[in-house]
Amino acid sequence: MGKKIIRAATIGMSLNIFCNGLLKELQQEGYDVVALSSPDADLKELGEREGVRTVGVAMERRVSPLKDLLSLIKLVSVMKKERPDMVHSMTPKAGLLCMMAARMANVPVRVHTFTGLVWPTASGLSRKILMMTDKITCACATHVVPEGEGVKQDLQRCITRKPLKVLGYGNVKGVNLDYWKRTLGAVDSQKFTFVFVGRIVREKGINELVSAFVRLNKRYPQTRLLLVGPYEEKIDPLMPETMRLIDECEAIEAVGSQTDVRPFYERSDVLVFPSYREGFPNVVIEAGAMDLPSIVTDINGSREIVENERNGLIVPPYDEHALYDAMKWMVEHPNARKRMAENARPMVANRFEQGFVRKCLKEYYKSVLEDKTNLL
Repeated sequence: MGKKIIRAATIGMSLNIFCNGLLKELQQEGYDVVALSSPDADLKELGEREGVRTVGVAMERRVSPLKDLLSLIKLVSVMKKERPDMVHSMTPKAGLLCMMAARMANVPVRVHTFTGLVWPTASGLSRKILMMTDKITCACATHVVPEGEGVKQDLQRCITRKPLKVLGYGNVKGVNLDYWKRTLGAVDSQKFTFVFVGRIVREKGINELVSAFVRLNKRYPQTRLLLVGPYEEKIDPLMPETMRLIDECEAIEAVGSQTDVRPFYERSDVLVFPSYREGFPNVVIEAGAMDLPSIVTDINGSREIVENERNGLIVPPYDEHALYDAMKWMVEHPNARKRMAENARPMVANRFEQGFVRKCLKEYYKSVLEDKTNLL
């Protein structure tokens, strides 16, 4: 086998989603690939599907000093046993622990990808702790890859002075255009449908979205809102008033988690994604590939996918009134909305097609594995 790469994330689901098909390709191209995460069903499924070895090391997503120390000791042992040429981590806890362990085990190439930053929207002690952990991750890594230009700027401003490289136009997954495409034609002309896909939580802007939509629906009763995704009451609950509105408004359909969200895009006219923070939201890319214009907030990632009035509208985060105005504008300007929809898929195809995204990553792997003279 050729160079050994360990791809790591805190939980198997992250690897399963972001590395679907990628690890098999790397293996076929001569790399010896090992997938590492907490031991779970997703990690097992990934190994069987991709044909790669897996290693399970329990890692807590939240701060847990004793358990984190035990995880670090186990990870150092794994790194020394496997002796990889590269460890490439993603997600915050895996980044912190795996970069520390890889440095302790003298792994020559240590790459961490930041898919998003939590601390810009945190405050007080929590913000300081989050920034400190990101600084440690960057200090232990030889190479730092921000998923987009916005994440890069935040890291450069507050976290590290190391050289940072965004691969391609950003995004770590890419979109399979053969999978993400419209097949049913026109949507229901009797209902103007907005759709949200993601976790139904406060930080995704759901409180503002539901309030703005209920107001809009009173003026335009033909409108509908689809909420596609799980609630997380224990981690980031919605306001009680928001839950009441969702339950009482007949024009809102909360359909829960779905293994295939394409039918909900196909039933819709506009994606609304009013998140407070993102790295590089795949939902906006997938919706664009499905010919949907988007309303997004002016945050990292989203503003790198949507160009205002070209393939969607950009509004300030936390601003219910601006969100209402944008949704109202989409209803009242069908011709302009149609032009945005026509622009959406070509823009995604030019920048975020999966083959192009993976080509950028493979070229990056080749360059950093061959050139070890500039390791930091």
